[in-house]
Amino acid sequence: MTKHLDSHLRTHCAIDPDGRITFRLPSAPASRPQLLLRLRPKKGRPETTLHLLDLEPGRADGGLHAVLEPQPALDEGRWDLYLLPEPGAERQRLRPGLKDLRALADGHLRDRPSPVAVRIPYVTKDGFLALRAWRRTAHAEARTIDVTAQAVTVEARLHGAELRADATVRLRLRGTDTVRELRPRIDDDGRGFSFTVGPEDLAGGADAPGRIWDAFVRPTTGAPPVRVGRLLDDVADRKHVFVYPALTAGGSSARPYYTVDNDLAIEVTATESPICPK
Repeated sequence: MTKHLDSHLRTHCAIDPDGRITFRLPSAPASRPQLLLRLRPKKGRPETTLHLLDLEPGRADGGLHAVLEPQPALDEGRWDLYLLPEPGAERQRLRPGLKDLRALADGHLRDRPSPVAVRIPYVTKDGFLALRAWRRTAHAEARTIDVTAQAVTVEARLHGAELRADATVRLRLRGTDTVRELRPRIDDDGRGFSFTVGPEDLAGGADAPGRIWDAFVRPTTGAPPVRVGRLLDDVADRKHVFVYPALTAGGSSARPYYTVDNDLAIEVTATESPICPK
């Protein structure tokens, strides 16, 4: 059973450039307090993954603090935070206090080794503190997305791998085996790249009124495709934050957007009957 705490018990958190997160809580009557991180299970599934951090008395304010180190990397997903007053006690959900996420704002400027691990503290819809975590062998970070009357151009940077001369961008029609391959423009360092998508690249495919193309980059022939998205800053959920204009041609409208997992996709709809992407 989960006990919801009064709103006055709040947890402050700060993250440093290495991804280390420090949590600070008010002092609590407990013998061996711990901070419990719970990977939120998929709907209808039991919880299986928990992570415990010891809470230690603070030196200055007398409160409690715990440090989540960059390693080991958390499994990808959403992690809810709880206070566990002592082992075996009833866990207590935590509300957010001050969040210092300044170190994440320019995270896209630093090259990341493989595996690429990201954790972003955020506030849930019901007002509690949680972490959004990603862990990927490699990641292509979208930077600038430019939509004109003729095309969509995306600038990105690959982390955890390098691009070879035979690298390709792959647009995969969601729910099908249909793939469009594009040749990216690759920077001299083998990490930065850009690609342009025109209406002809998004034509055909499914006959449904709406279709969605997911974006990947394949660093070299035979390598696994790497998802293009935006993870390396302080925005945990960007789908409804970053809204782009649409490219309209041939009776259809193509609009780039970020999915619920912050991955890049392009939604194509008939101009007379648009749909809302999932």
